[in-house]
Amino acid sequence: MISVVVPTLGRPSLATLLNALAGQFHELPEVELLLVDDRRDDTGELAVPGALAAYTKVLTGRGAGPAAARNLGWRAARGEWVVFLDDDVVPAPDWARRLRADLAAAGGTGGVQGAVDVPLPAHRRPTDWERGTAGLAEGRWITADMAYRRTALAAVGGFDERFPRAYREDAELAHRVRRAGWNLTRGRRRVTHPVRPESRWVSLRTQRGNADDALLRRLYGPAWRADLDLPPGRRPRHVAVAAAGAAALTAATLRAAPLRSSRARRALGVAGGLAALAWAAGTAEFTRTRVAPGPRTADEVATMLVTSALIPPLAVVHWVRGWWHARAVPAGSVVTAPAAGAERC
Repeated sequence: MISVVVPTLGRPSLATLLNALAGQFHELPEVELLLVDDRRDDTGELAVPGALAAYTKVLTGRGAGPAAARNLGWRAARGEWVVFLDDDVVPAPDWARRLRADLAAAGGTGGVQGAVDVPLPAHRRPTDWERGTAGLAEGRWITADMAYRRTALAAVGGFDERFPRAYREDAELAHRVRRAGWNLTRGRRRVTHPVRPESRWVSLRTQRGNADDALLRRLYGPAWRADLDLPPGRRPRHVAVAAAGAAALTAATLRAAPLRSSRARRALGVAGGLAALAWAAGTAEFTRTRVAPGPRTADEVATMLVTSALIPPLAVVHWVRGWWHARAVPAGSVVTAPAAGAERC
């Protein structure tokens, strides 16, 4: 049997996903669909197409994030294979047929990832947010479409629920599965991941993921990015730019204080000027890196100017917050919660 697990917040995209699956589930000999309703407020039942009703169970999550929701789903699953789909992807018309082929060819493999396509505008360059979403197409072991053997999930305890966001929790699980001796491969099935509309300030909100990075650093040490197959980040540059900005502000504040000698004022002025220059240079480089590949409209450039100045200190603050919370975490530990949730048919 194959179990398809979809954690959801009830977004409109869920209907598109379910409709795409409704026309294909008959191609899978034994299959079940587990929808994990992770909404924190009771806003009514999730709508399930009639063609899927016989296959579907709805589980009520704790509103604790996708890691916890997926744990609830796979623990309730009956299948040998558990296929995780995000609620904002659209399976290709031949997805079910190719899924069968992927799993049949898996052998002793512990997991098989589906390919993710992110459509970008054809008439203009993509925005910063669109390019960030497009990075999913190159992501390794992401649960936009990822199938795991249930035995592999059980062997490592599933997802670590200390990762509350849809960020790094899937890469962290894949690392533990591989470390337990399982191989992971890429399959041939495909899903499309449209770019959802977002606020122009979304890049500020995503800096909360730095707290999760701090936890990964605590769990796996300095080489955590390489171990988890993650690309290098900009944190060292963010730290340098944030430190330069803080130094410039501190020097300006001290220079304005009364009872300072002229020599001290001059020294503070020079130090503050150098720090401000370093901050401006770092911010300009970051802004240019984000603006150059984009549409370069006035609105996009203005957004990049503001957010490029705010991201470095925000990234550092969230990293420090994550480090503080993770300071007592034993290296390599995993935290999951016991299965809990009501089933609704």
